[in-house]
Amino acid sequence: SQYSAVDTNPLSVYIMQPIWNKIIKIVPLWIAPNLLTFSGFVMILVNYFLISFYDWDYTASGTSPGLVPTWVWLFSAFTTFCAYALDSIDGKHARRTQSSTPLGELFDHGLDSWATSIFVLSFFSVCSRDNGKTGVSVYTMYIYLSIVLFNFMCSHWEKYNTGVLFLPWGYDISQVVLIAAYLLTGAVGVEVWQKPFLFGYYITDALVILLIGFSLFLSFPQTLYNIHRAHLKKTLKNNSLYEGLLPLVSPLLLFVLLTVWVVLSPGNILAKQPRLFLWMVGVAFSNVICKVIICQMSSTQPELFHWFLFPLALVVYAAISGLLGWTEEAVLAVFTVLVTAAHVHYGVCVGKQLSEHLNIYIFSLKKRVQE
Repeated sequence: SQYSAVDTNPLSVYIMQPIWNKIIKIVPLWIAPNLLTFSGFVMILVNYFLISFYDWDYTASGTSPGLVPTWVWLFSAFTTFCAYALDSIDGKHARRTQSSTPLGELFDHGLDSWATSIFVLSFFSVCSRDNGKTGVSVYTMYIYLSIVLFNFMCSHWEKYNTGVLFLPWGYDISQVVLIAAYLLTGAVGVEVWQKPFLFGYYITDALVILLIGFSLFLSFPQTLYNIHRAHLKKTLKNNSLYEGLLPLVSPLLLFVLLTVWVVLSPGNILAKQPRLFLWMVGVAFSNVICKVIICQMSSTQPELFHWFLFPLALVVYAAISGLLGWTEEAVLAVFTVLVTAAHVHYGVCVGKQLSEHLNIYIFSLKKRVQE
């Protein structure tokens, strides 16, 4: 299928696009677009692990401001900007080098589906978790992450049904807000997040309200409207309601299972290991959404239940029934490692298959020699 995306966000159209058009001119023509995409993702990862090193349990900003050195926040602003830039120019560079392929599209969206959660998890270190005085509770973090992932899912569910990716306005806005937040933290310190800033509200409250408002009152209605319009124009990809709703089943079941674990965990797993648990949520989500993206690109039907729901259901059942007892945290750790390994393995396999099928290299513009 031919890739088509629509971007109507004024921030993107009038401010960011002209910047990207300038930046793209300095990228050498021999560089493969996927290399740009991947470099951006690696920067997000490096930044995430760096912050995790200084602030494993999300308390550094709240209990002892200054535990995370200033340079880390400035580095976060820098890597976030670079990742944002690379993610914005990879497609332009592909068209410029005449190397646009389905592999590039999948690579871009697949990595985005994972990066989305990593952005959010890195940001939580800025506002820190609730310590009675300041910060956000780990449950708010979980809901916040779920809403961001829900938004991401909506735009790809919409593309699955309409064939067009309407780039959500939230994307550019969130990237600019993230970079500004890191710069602000680097400039004045994490204390800025811990003082009420308007009518007794904290900046973090404002951001959470903005996010929820954006999602529920802007993104989601827009998605439904675009699908409805395609239905009226008779351009919908799927003729039955069942087929149209199918991609939502696995992500929603995933969310239900995870929420059951969060709420009914005897050892209060989310409070004990927020970083592990939320990372696992992001990886699991990314894997489920990658399947939807592949089905949408290949015009095939996703299966009703993603394979991952079965082991997860077992672990959740063992945890909430008390079977795991004191080993709940250890089981979560092992499970998280396995899920991450499975996701990376899946990505590598799909990349290999597609590069062989399309007769291209993933990270080079050279053509493969036909055997």
